Amino acid sequence: MNKVKIGEKYEVDITSMGHEGEGVGRIDGIAVFVKGALKGERVIVEIEEVHKNYLKGYTVKILEKSQHRVNPLCHYADRCGGCSLQHLSYKGQLEYKTQKVKDNLERIGKIYTKVHYAIGMENPLNYRNKGQFVVGEIGREKITGFYSFHSHEIVPVDNCLIQHPLSNKVVSVVKEWLNECDISVYDRKKGKGLIRHVVAKVAFKTGEVMAIIVINGEDIPCKEELIEALKEKVPGLKSVILNINTRRTKMILGNKNIVIYGKNTIEDFIKDLRFEISPLSFFQVNPIQTEILYDKAIEYAGLTGKEVVIDVYSGIGTISLFAAKKASFVYGIESVKEAVEDAEKNAQVNGVKNVKFIWGKAEREIAKLYKEGVKAEVVIVDPPRDGCDKEVIRAIVGINPKRIVYVSCNPSTLARDLRYLEDAGYRTVEVQPVDMFPYTYHVESVALVERM
Repeated sequence: MNKVKIGEKYEVDITSMGHEGEGVGRIDGIAVFVKGALKGERVIVEIEEVHKNYLKGYTVKILEKSQHRVNPLCHYADRCGGCSLQHLSYKGQLEYKTQKVKDNLERIGKIYTKVHYAIGMENPLNYRNKGQFVVGEIGREKITGFYSFHSHEIVPVDNCLIQHPLSNKVVSVVKEWLNECDISVYDRKKGKGLIRHVVAKVAFKTGEVMAIIVINGEDIPCKEELIEALKEKVPGLKSVILNINTRRTKMILGNKNIVIYGKNTIEDFIKDLRFEISPLSFFQVNPIQTEILYDKAIEYAGLTGKEVVIDVYSGIGTISLFAAKKASFVYGIESVKEAVEDAEKNAQVNGVKNVKFIWGKAEREIAKLYKEGVKAEVVIVDPPRDGCDKEVIRAIVGINPKRIVYVSCNPSTLARDLRYLEDAGYRTVEVQPVDMFPYTYHVESVALVERM
């Protein structure tokens, strides 16, 4: 029986780091996950949670510091849930993320392969092209910011160091407008109030800006005042959108958009390819590292100009269009109709003709292509955090491609899916982590898998 009690303090040696960047040690043989602690440190821990097989606590005092410990650049770091690794040097972050990928592959997937050192950024600040700020209220003052770690308490943030400066500017203007016009903000507990979130999208290469106001309703008061303020104070503003989300949900965006200024898309480039970005379209949030990530994916695809490629979870067509430059033909499969429509537009805009985008469930469309005689030598997958659906990965194995390139934002589901592929006769050749999200515990990876 666990004798450790909530509120008690213990001296703990931190021997590793956990999934969310917390330090991991042991108390009487039981694993304890410690917020604010780093590998190699000795700390005093106060226990917050007691579970059957593990404990959770936070750092009260550091007795021996890690060589990688630094003072956080951001003064919101101890409260904001956005960046959990501000106290870890950037070199330390890259080491942690490299090891995290390796540990997940070995522990979950029993995959023992070459994991390269994570590719980092020269300047890991202001890298996000999309900022999603929650709106709240303290007393009568309207605030914008981010949720505290694992809670719905809003931390007011005036200047987020990982957002593009124009995103911060958009939010600053909206907050000023909220207070001047005394507009109601959404209360998630009651399901009442108007303004829920502010989302800013910034195209790094064109400088175009989209401001999205997420509302629990159909319209907003003082609309012209908001538009004029954004036009005056936000350089590059091309679009102001009302996104309608009247559901009591954790999802930030609803499905309906109303353009109240400008156009319904902004344009950006990844290398020499131009993309239209709509309010609901997925576009990698770190455009600098996206080029590195996609270069690696295309390198692993090993295209010579003769191959047929199937790109599963193709989104708005980003990877498909890059692959089309070096492939004979590319089929992109996506279950979100709007994304397929965006992908078709992007192919047209870029003059890419050796690509076809298909709307439907991937497992059905893969099988249909195979029955139609399409023989894909290479399959590229870039699934959401939950990884590939079982039916999808089964369908991929069923068409027996020579090579699979797996782009992943979650090392644990990557490990699970690679295990399935290895059991089906494939071999994981190597994995390259890419740091798309500095100062957070998230890491992107590209895995090369070949048929044995």
